[in-house]
Amino acid sequence: MHRFVARENIDHYLGILNSEVLLGPDKRDAIIKLLIAEIDKLNHDPQQLEFAESRAAKGRERLKVVRALHDAADPKDRTAAELLVTNVQAVNDLLQNFCHQLRASVNHR
Repeated sequence: MHRFVARENIDHYLGILNSEVLLGPDKRDAIIKLLIAEIDKLNHDPQQLEFAESRAAKGRERLKVVRALHDAADPKDRTAAELLVTNVQAVNDLLQNFCHQLRASVNHR
């Protein structure tokens, strides 16, 4: 049951981070801390590898879209676009690390 709740929480926090609503730095940091706490609950459970890989794949796709938007952004909006890319990259790195740790756990067994 705790796995289900952790996965649902991860999806919820990713949804908030990927929403169109602009979060202030404090709220964004708080959501990322909550996301990390939920990921840590699943980090040593190799059965969660498929879940982690699917979220990481979605994260890579989101990063591609955001980078394309950044490249097409008006120069006056470039600073905001760069901040968005940086934020999406940070979440993507977190998801990639989640996958890496689970793959290592699977390979270790």
